[in-house]
Parts: sequence; structure tokens; C-alpha cells
Amino acid sequence: MTETSPPLTETPDHRFEVVSQVLDLVRLDGALFLRADFRSPWAYTSPAGKLIAEALLPGAGSLVLFHIVGEGRCWIELEDGSRELLEQGDVVVLPYADPHLMEYPAETEPVSITELLPFPPWTEFPRIDYGGEGEHCLIVCGYLQGDAVLFDPVLRALPSMFVVRPPAGPAAAWVSASIEYALMASERNNPTARRNQALPELLFAEVLRIYLESGKAELTGLLAALRDPVVGHALTLLHADPARDWSVAELASEVAVSKTVLVDRFGQMLGRPPIKYLTDWRLSLASGLLRTTHLSVGEIGARVGYNSEESFSRAFKRELGKAPAHWRAEATEPPKMFPPL
Repeated sequence: MTETSPPLTETPDHRFEVVSQVLDLVRLDGALFLRADFRSPWAYTSPAGKLIAEALLPGAGSLVLFHIVGEGRCWIELEDGSRELLEQGDVVVLPYADPHLMEYPAETEPVSITELLPFPPWTEFPRIDYGGEGEHCLIVCGYLQGDAVLFDPVLRALPSMFVVRPPAGPAAAWVSASIEYALMASERNNPTARRNQALPELLFAEVLRIYLESGKAELTGLLAALRDPVVGHALTLLHADPARDWSVAELASEVAVSKTVLVDRFGQMLGRPPIKYLTDWRLSLASGLLRTTHLSVGEIGARVGYNSEESFSRAFKRELGKAPAHWRAEATEPPKMFPPL
């Protein structure tokens, strides 16, 4: 008899703890970088993320962009035709910083954002006042940048754009307070607000949590796998005890499925078997420890499940291209951000 897998149904437990672990390890850095006061009619186009990254963080690579609507409403549209109406309190996230159009009302002739921004480097918080004499729309823009080797599995699982409208309750109150803080931080000559460099990271984590728990998330990869009853359960076990000498049989027994079902489901959801995922997660943990601690290479290897320094170094070099000691020596601090909000 041919064994069949359980259906790919979602579980109510979205296991955001695993995502939090990844985000904690990534060492996200970010900033609010623009306040825009628009009056309809207005419209602008934003270039590809690579160009924005070079202006904000030369050499930083890819960025995540987000826009907070503090007042009014507007449209946002991607090049693929995806389009959303944003209203006061909404947060829109562009995980790949795709080129986009923002406007109000629809079909207003746009200008390039580069024509509206002062030429960098900026000596004060950039601010735009643009448009006609109609309805006011206030937008605060921010970005995030993280260690690519760790951040990419989360980003690749997200759509090109998603909008969060926090439901009533504590989460909405927290996001609302963060938006108010962001607006305060965007005011001219407000040095006190500039001290909170954690706001973009905290806001992104909360917005992502709300999005994942909304039940409307369009996900692939890791984030979709976390919502699967088989793979999601297995991932929480692996993340809870990565140093354990897991076998496929042991993991399948814990999840209460056969080895065949477990391996097949990992292949469907993540494109790799469970033990390969475990190896990747162990090395991600190791890279964080190499960068942030003074533990020896052997101690780090033992913490993430390797019996010897030699086996750890061999696995690390095979996957990341450098021996752990060389990787640690070449690890650098992220580029200085402006403005430091």
C-alpha cells in the first residue's frame, strides 16, 4: 500500500517563536529615513532597492522598506500591478524594496522620488512637502538591513508587498504608539527621538507577527512550513534543541509520522531534507556566535552539535566558503546609518 502524507493544512499554532529566533540572530539594523507630507494630487515613483541601498547604506546590499501612513490615505502599486489602498495607521512592507508608485488620487502623473529628496549625504532628517492643495497624507518611511546569510530565508518566504492593519487590542495600541513615536521622531530638531535605534526592528517584528497570525498571509518557504502541522512541529523541535544528535527516525517519532512522510513534507515545503535544514540552522547559529562572542571555535562547534572542532570547521567551510576563524576575522560591523533613528 502506498503511504500518503497528511494534507497540507494550516495549524492554529503559527509558531512565531521560530521566526523570532531567526530575527534575533540576524542582528537587524534599521532607521526611519524620510517624512513626507503630501497634498493631493500627488504621485511619485521609487527606484529599485539596490539604488536606494546605495544612497542610504553604501555597500549594504539589499534592504527591506516600509511605509507608515500617519494621516490620510494613498495608493501603492508595484510594477507587477499589485495595488493597495493605504489608510491612516496602515504599515506596508516591501521585503525586496521593489520599485513602486505611491499616489493620491489614482492616475496622477508621477515624478521620481529622486526629484523630491535633497541630495545625500543628509545633515538632517529628510523631509518632503509636495503636491497640490487637497487632502493631506503623511507618510514616514523606514528601512531594515540584516545579515543576508540568516535574513534571506525569512525574506524569501514573503510576498513582494504586504499591508498590516492591526486589529483592535494591545497589538494595535502598541503599533499605534510606535507610529506616533515615528511621527515625533520625524519632526525637525528632535534629538531625543533619535536615540531609539531599535524602533524599526521592533516595529517590523510586531508587524510581521500580526501578518503571520492574520490567516491571510501569502507565504512560501520557511514561513509557510511553520504553518504546516508536520513540518512546523518538526521545526520547533529542531530549533528548541539544535545541538541534539537528531536522526530522521527520532524526529519522525516525535512528530508522530513516518520517516517517509517527514522527508517528503520537508522536500515539498523547504526543498531539503530535515537533517540538511538542521545543518543550515546550526551553522547560522554558529555564525552569530562567531560574530558576537569570544568563544573558541571548538566551543561554538560543541554548542551547535558538533563532536569535534575539525568536523565543525569542515562543515562550516563547506557551506559558507570560509573556515570559522577566517569568517570571524572578516566579519565587520554594518555600515553607519543615517539618520540614526
